[in-house]
Amino acid sequence: MTHSPPHEPLIRKVLGANFLELKLSRLACEEADHTTICKVHLVEGEQPVEVEGKGVGVVDAIFNGLLDRYAREYQSLKTIALIGFHVAADMETKKAQAGVDAVGRVTLEITNSEGRHFTFSDKSRSVTISIARAVIANVQYFINAERAFLTLYNARRDALARGREDLVSRYTAELAQVVESTSYAEVIENIRKELA
Repeated sequence: MTHSPPHEPLIRKVLGANFLELKLSRLACEEADHTTICKVHLVEGEQPVEVEGKGVGVVDAIFNGLLDRYAREYQSLKTIALIGFHVAADMETKKAQAGVDAVGRVTLEITNSEGRHFTFSDKSRSVTISIARAVIANVQYFINAERAFLTLYNARRDALARGREDLVSRYTAELAQVVESTSYAEVIENIRKELA
């Protein structure tokens, strides 16, 4: 079970069928000499996708692989940083005497360039799978936040051109909420250049 930040329902509403869903289907990691290589098999919407990343651990490797795939198109991913990583066991869920089969909760704390904090967590009996799902949820959230921002920006611009003040007010209010989700400085600058 994965938990994401509070603005996700609004982002899902804004994007509707255009919400990009990323689901883990398979994970393979190899570790040697302070280097981890992870191959992440995802379902991106309906399409199977394989991402490979390299890092100093599982979190770093998966995150790097996802950034390599998505950061060129979704520039806000370049502004986020991990500020906390926690693993905790729910010992009441253990089935064996030793307790090593207990459900583990992985929590990632992320900050953006504006200093806002976001928490992503996942729990399962596999800490490695929970790490992967939490990292994927993080990347999925920021991709969709950026897409929702652009969708609202364009809808607001269209409403302004048509003189629809009711829609301008609605889109402005929704933009104010979505903009809290990440830093859009580069995206906004690119929009301005495009319009000039």
